[in-house]
Amino acid sequence: MSMEDDDGLHRLGWNLPPEDLIHIPEHWFSYTEPPASMHLLLGMIYIVFFIMAITGNGLVLWIFSSAKVLRTASNMFVVNLAFCDFIMFVSIPIFIYNCFYRGFALGHLACQIYAALGSLSGIGAGMSNACIAYDRYTTITKPFDGKLTRTKAFLMILGVWIYTIPWAVMPLIEVWGRFVPEGYLTACSFDYLTTTFDNRMFVAVIFTCSYVIPMSMIIFFYSRIVSTIFSHEKALRDQAKKMNVDSLRSNQNQGNQSAEVRIAKAAITICFLFVASWTPYAVLALVGAFGDQVILTPGVTMIPACTCKFVACLDPYVYAISHPKYRQELQKRLPWLAINEPPDDTKSLATATSNNEEQKI
Repeated sequence: MSMEDDDGLHRLGWNLPPEDLIHIPEHWFSYTEPPASMHLLLGMIYIVFFIMAITGNGLVLWIFSSAKVLRTASNMFVVNLAFCDFIMFVSIPIFIYNCFYRGFALGHLACQIYAALGSLSGIGAGMSNACIAYDRYTTITKPFDGKLTRTKAFLMILGVWIYTIPWAVMPLIEVWGRFVPEGYLTACSFDYLTTTFDNRMFVAVIFTCSYVIPMSMIIFFYSRIVSTIFSHEKALRDQAKKMNVDSLRSNQNQGNQSAEVRIAKAAITICFLFVASWTPYAVLALVGAFGDQVILTPGVTMIPACTCKFVACLDPYVYAISHPKYRQELQKRLPWLAINEPPDDTKSLATATSNNEEQKI
């Protein structure tokens, strides 16, 4: 195949040696090399992602693992999620280097490292989100007997990694599937373009295991949480109405509920981000294996790659905004951030009530 089109422009991979070309699906050779500005733009975007993710997830790992008040069974899942997001960005310098050198600059080995770490972190994050959803479900729907122990949480996290590692190892050693360059040949992922039966079966199975299963668990557990909360609130309102009072909650209970609600909202937000960010990639893989590959242009395939990385940047900041004890620890250790989190939610509620009364006066 000629590496120039009819206008004399270079096609993707035109400057690569034969030993690298054999690792690239032929699909990409039919597209013209993108302008240098697109490579530079992606490189700069990923530099921002890298700084945000390493800083945010690094803080989560540091604070949640070192602060005694945050060393709970539930927060072990948060630490595991932050670890997954962190290792996803350990490999990002490979992508950035490739961007500034406009292609498959670091070669096959770097491609394998990038894709393997991406597979580990992506699937690990999905299952960690499922564990967080399960933990929130048991905490809220079974407050007396649903509390996780640290041992059970550790075993669940161990299970996450036992479940995740094969999906990085099998394509890495090409037992089933393989890792190949994609898009502008600056990123790498599992091969969703080869149309052999074995490869299509691999795509179908990894789609089910890395996307459908964790997403189904997340949707099930959070739908049960919402159903339980609505039922509980309705029962409280009905009982209060029978007793001819406005509410059965004391101020302290409202404060405790506020903390639980904030943490639950943070968990729901992070799980929603996971679903929203990985859905485009899941659709992309299915189209590549079973649909019309013509629509998978290099530019189109780079969009899901960006959304997957973007969510790993946002996760720690969602917790920074929504987790009161985490904010308190950040305030204590890094006062120059000027977070100003109240000591507890009860005080926050009292202050808010006082402010409202002053405004009315």
